[in-house]
Amino acid sequence: MSEQSRSLTAKDKKRFCHRASALLATLTISLFFSLIFEWIGIALVWNEEGHRHSQQMMVSEMLWLSENLTLPIFNHTPLELAQSVIRFVHYWLFEITGLSQWLSNPQAMGNWEYWIYHNARAYIEAIIYVVITFIIRLFIIIFTSPLFFLTAIAGLTEGLMLRDLRKFGAGRESSFLYHKARRWIMPIMIGTWIIYLSIPFSIYPIFIIAPAATLFGLSICITAASFKKYL
Repeated sequence: MSEQSRSLTAKDKKRFCHRASALLATLTISLFFSLIFEWIGIALVWNEEGHRHSQQMMVSEMLWLSENLTLPIFNHTPLELAQSVIRFVHYWLFEITGLSQWLSNPQAMGNWEYWIYHNARAYIEAIIYVVITFIIRLFIIIFTSPLFFLTAIAGLTEGLMLRDLRKFGAGRESSFLYHKARRWIMPIMIGTWIIYLSIPFSIYPIFIIAPAATLFGLSICITAASFKKYL
C-alpha cells in the first residue's frame, strides 16, 4: 500500500512539473512573439511611431484594467497588484542592468554606442513597453479566468445531461467524437493566452476571451456528452 501511495505521489509530482513547465513555455512563447511582432511592426508598419506604438498600447491596456477590474483582492485592486509587479520587473530588468540610464544619457556615449542608440533605440525601448503590456495582459487573463471556469461547469452539466439522455435512450457511442473534443480542451485555453498576449495592438479583451471561453465550454460539453455510457 505504501509503495502504491509513493508511486501516486511521484506521478502527481511529475504531472505538476509537466503542467508548470507547459505554463512557463506558454508565457515564454507569448512574450517572444509579442516582441517579434512589435519589432516587425517598427521596421515595416509603424516605423514613424517607433516605440511610441508600444507605449500607447501599454496605456490602453492599463486604462482597461483600471476601469473594468476594480474588485479588490487582498485589500488591493488588480491595478495596484499589476503596478507592484511592473515596478519590480522594471527595477530588476532595466534599472539594475543600467539599460534605463543608458537610454536616458546619450551625451555620454562613444561613437559606436551612439550609433547603436540611434539605430536601435526604438527597438530597445519597445522591449520595456512590451514587457509591461505583457504583465498587464497577464493580470487581465488571471482575473477573467473565472469565465472559463463558469463555461466549464455549464458545459459539463449540459454534457452529462445529454449523456444520460443518450444512455437511457439507446443512443450510439462515438469514441471518435469524444477523443477529438477532449483533445481540443487545453489547446483552446493555451491558444487564447498566446494570441491575446502576443497581438501587437490593443483590443478589448472580451472580444478574444469570450469566444474562447465559449469554445472551451463547448468542448467540455461534447466530451462529457460523448463519454461512454457504461463504465
